[in-house]
Amino acid sequence: MFSIITSMAIFAFIGAVSPGPVNIMATSSSVNFGFKRTLPHVFGASMSYAAIVLLVGLGLSQLLSQNPQITDALKYIGAAFLLYMSYKIATAAADDSEAIENKRAPTVLEGGLAQGLNPKAWLVSMSGVSIFVTPNDPSSLYVVIFSLLSFIICLLGVGTWAVAGSIISEMLSEKRHQVTFNRIMGVLLSLTVVSIFL
Repeated sequence: MFSIITSMAIFAFIGAVSPGPVNIMATSSSVNFGFKRTLPHVFGASMSYAAIVLLVGLGLSQLLSQNPQITDALKYIGAAFLLYMSYKIATAAADDSEAIENKRAPTVLEGGLAQGLNPKAWLVSMSGVSIFVTPNDPSSLYVVIFSLLSFIICLLGVGTWAVAGSIISEMLSEKRHQVTFNRIMGVLLSLTVVSIFL
């Protein structure tokens, strides 16, 4: 059992730290609002991913594979949401610290939505469940363990990207550099949408 849990943790870690929409949003949020104010996004994304793993492990992947129109709808809704977030990030102005305090940072719900509508999250969870959960026992202990591990490791993975954003923000003392950074992050996030359809 220990070797399976270790393998689950490694798999979850690779998925959590690899570049993707949620991680790009965490970095951008941390640059613009600071690490502490980005934590709700990190927590929401992590809770959402753990829920996805649990749902897939309990059989949702079979429903999705039997009804590809649901997967297609998720893909288009996710793409629209990510393009909207790309626009918000790319057009974000650089503000002084007082203006930033008055702006609303991403919420738990937005972090959860970003992850829930992220096709990468669904694909990674479906792959992981197919590897670590036996099809004969969908309600097994392994589904719960994999979900809990996914939550903890997603917190660490997305949190790492938020820490990176906090470090980057110290290098963006000039407003024009922050605006340029926001535009680059917006473009990168929109490019993840392209990868959804490849």
